[in-house]
Amino acid sequence: MTLKLEAGTKLVAATHNPGKAKELHALLDGRFEVLTAGSLNIPEPDETETTFVGNALLKARHAADLSGQIALADDSGLSVTVLDGAPGIYSARWAGPEKDFRMAMDKVAERIEETGSEDRSAWFTCALAVAWPNGGPAVVVQGEVHGTLIFPPRGDRGFGYDPIFIPDGYDQTFGEMDPAAKDAMSHRAVAFEKLKAALFD
Repeated sequence: MTLKLEAGTKLVAATHNPGKAKELHALLDGRFEVLTAGSLNIPEPDETETTFVGNALLKARHAADLSGQIALADDSGLSVTVLDGAPGIYSARWAGPEKDFRMAMDKVAERIEETGSEDRSAWFTCALAVAWPNGGPAVVVQGEVHGTLIFPPRGDRGFGYDPIFIPDGYDQTFGEMDPAAKDAMSHRAVAFEKLKAALFD
């Protein structure tokens, strides 16, 4: 079995997040027909792994097996240096069942304040997994981008923790950046470059 993906291949993106689905589609350069797990009524699995890579692979296999299609999953999150890498794989959970990332960003600010540290360094991680159905092969890659946190949040573009993260070498938050500029250098972009090298012709 070849692990190369031909243009036009149907992929199931293992996400229920429309913002993330849109970003994944852009990063795939429109090469593939992308369906979302949400549109196929595939439930989200319990993320029981302890790493981004583990959770990405779990989600990709879950979507591939239930849809019978090749599936792409991403697991990503924000890690804060002075919080020993938290929220990390729990980034989405900090936003609660309502996915209230304003609340999550406030929680990050409060936790940092409690440490008494002036360190605001942080990084985003993205693990990407592509899995073939029925126990087929899988490919997993990971990308990171480092930066500094700023409060209060700035910008209403992007999603999640984007409004508090300024990548190294820039003066805008991900929430202020033009989406194309962010897509060119984000943690997800780094991971996708690795994925493209592994899977695309």
